[in-house]
Amino acid sequence: MKLIARGLALIGMLATVQCGSSTSPTNPNSTMNVVLGASSVPAGATTQGTVSLSAPQAGSVNIALSSSNPAVATVPGTVTIQGGSSSATFTVTAVAPGTATIVATMSGSSVQSAALTVTARAALAGISLTASSVVEGDAVTATATLTAAAPAGGALVALSSSGPVIMPASVTVSAGETSTRFSISTRPGGGGLSATITASYGGASVSAVLSVTKPSVAIARFGVTGPTETETCEMSNGGRTLNCTFDGNTSSAPGNIVAYDWSYAVAGTFAQTTSGPVLTNPAVDCSLLPPPPMPPGNPWFTLTIKLKIHDDRGNVAEAADSGARLLPHGACGF
Repeated sequence: MKLIARGLALIGMLATVQCGSSTSPTNPNSTMNVVLGASSVPAGATTQGTVSLSAPQAGSVNIALSSSNPAVATVPGTVTIQGGSSSATFTVTAVAPGTATIVATMSGSSVQSAALTVTARAALAGISLTASSVVEGDAVTATATLTAAAPAGGALVALSSSGPVIMPASVTVSAGETSTRFSISTRPGGGGLSATITASYGGASVSAVLSVTKPSVAIARFGVTGPTETETCEMSNGGRTLNCTFDGNTSSAPGNIVAYDWSYAVAGTFAQTTSGPVLTNPAVDCSLLPPPPMPPGNPWFTLTIKLKIHDDRGNVAEAADSGARLLPHGACGF
């Protein structure tokens, strides 16, 4: 009976050693250390922690992790150092402002990291413009500023506007930075209006107002669009109209533009005056074109278009486009 009892005790001792081999260092002389990748992070962000032993282990070692203040920072319950290695990494998640240390425990021994400070989550503090007023057609630079450094991955700030401006739908404040800049362009013809620029991030929205003024001199501008491409018109309606649109919306003047004088020519010249900036399907006849046949080379004629604008203060400006194309499309004997 005594021999049986001693045999059972020996088996129990062997089982205890085998069960403890996954959580105890195979090198009992190893010392443990915990280091964090950052001493300060904003709430909602993460940083990396590293637990290390002074010597590589022959087998895997499980190390328990805990936070001295889980309301401030959290960690996974365990981290495993693989056999042959002496360290492993884990993620520390910042929860709310405050301080905490990370504790690593193995075989009844514990070590803790240096203190981690969690700062307030970054939010949008403000938006500023390099100028509060700009002449239509010009641009300004805006700066979006956060209350704290942007987290890992950056802070995506949403942008919107009401008014005659062109700008991106969003900008990103790079990780670790507190601000970013972006450009705001104003549309020609938008003078006399104002634009409200709004930025949003982290539950906060801020706005800035940009005043867009009229220019001190008149400026004529226009574009040509055809049925399938820009800078192209086609003869249509038996040679009585041009299938295209002349658009002078980007013209500007100190006063209100009251007349747009259009002229368009190939061999002959035609003219029309409109009170608005757009002329669609300008009227022509076959005298616009030279007599058939089509000259060798390109299957189109060069169309010269001119615009003269008049405002209610007596200002006048002109613009010309000598690079448009006119396709006969079988009209007028072609």
